[in-house]
Amino acid sequence: MDEKRGSGPRQTCVRCVYDTTIPRTTFDDRGVCNYCAMHDQMDREYPTGEAGWKKLVELAERIKASGKNNKYDCVIGVSGGCDSSYLLYLAKVKLGLRPLAVHFDNTWNSRIAVENIHRVLRKLDIDLYTYVMDNDEFNDLVRAFLKASVPEADCVTDIGLITTLYEAADKHHVKYILDGHSFRTEGFAPLGWFYFDGKYVESVHKRYGTMKIKHYPNLWLSKWMKWLLKGIKRARPLYYVDYQKEETKTFLSKEFGWQWYGGHHMENRYTIFGDNLILAGKFGRDLRYTELAAMVRSGQLSREAALEELKTPVPYDDEVTEEVKKRLNLSDEEFEEILRAPHRTHKDFETYHPTFRMLRPLFWLMYKTELVPKSFYIKYTRPAT
Repeated sequence: MDEKRGSGPRQTCVRCVYDTTIPRTTFDDRGVCNYCAMHDQMDREYPTGEAGWKKLVELAERIKASGKNNKYDCVIGVSGGCDSSYLLYLAKVKLGLRPLAVHFDNTWNSRIAVENIHRVLRKLDIDLYTYVMDNDEFNDLVRAFLKASVPEADCVTDIGLITTLYEAADKHHVKYILDGHSFRTEGFAPLGWFYFDGKYVESVHKRYGTMKIKHYPNLWLSKWMKWLLKGIKRARPLYYVDYQKEETKTFLSKEFGWQWYGGHHMENRYTIFGDNLILAGKFGRDLRYTELAAMVRSGQLSREAALEELKTPVPYDDEVTEEVKKRLNLSDEEFEEILRAPHRTHKDFETYHPTFRMLRPLFWLMYKTELVPKSFYIKYTRPAT
């Protein structure tokens, strides 16, 4: 169980693949990590099978009641990926909901992702609300994050999508945002690996940006609180589903002509770069750990197979890297300087984290009333470490 990495011993969980290189990992007397315990707690809180279906139907009835007089009763973020594509099918066909699909286009979509979105929506007859980002502004924002030398190279996309979902829900008087996340297949991002919020985006860009940002949908705390007070909730239906990733891919391909794009979060070309070259290559944070550990915990992959996959290098795409350098106007020298720059974290910039910590009791109530995901409460209202 103990392996060597660097100068100290590395302990690996006897159940999944998390080890002592993952932040805040502890082990019980059996050698099982705390993230496995978190999974088991979530598994009890969000059952599958008959009990899960009952809870899912109850959720669907609440959603229908909230949107009784509207054209749509929920919004669903779409990327062309497996999870969001299946969630559209689950919502409309299985649960009888009237979803509006919402897409934040950061101008870096892969061709396959775009085709997947339109194939699924066309067959399900679901309308699409798209916010197309100003290309120059987006590139200036992500270039600022690269120069800041922080791991959240692509958090601009995450924040933009969340804000666009709330804006679409508010515009169409919808009370529910449905999220395609499944902890059984995607797991939990290690505490301490990432952080992002609207003030963080502003702070990084203020220091390293080169142009005025006019069109980016940033998630300001005042706007977010307004939407929360309006009662716009966020729910994750896949938590109640025995969601089998490989079976789902096969189903989507057969039913919609959907295509696999090669890996988790690889629908978007900038995300490929941010996850593989910056997050894994520069900061040593391999996102495969989170997905593979989740698949092992949920019985969809053997621990041995997951450990074997982690022995292979993170795949780098030289073509994508060259595209990033060209579109962001980075010379070879500037790009190498970015890769060599000393590491920083969100704690080197202004963020909303102190405010979130101060409002911890309020966010606990919001988690309990479906206004924010449990993962937000766990990650963002704890003291800084």
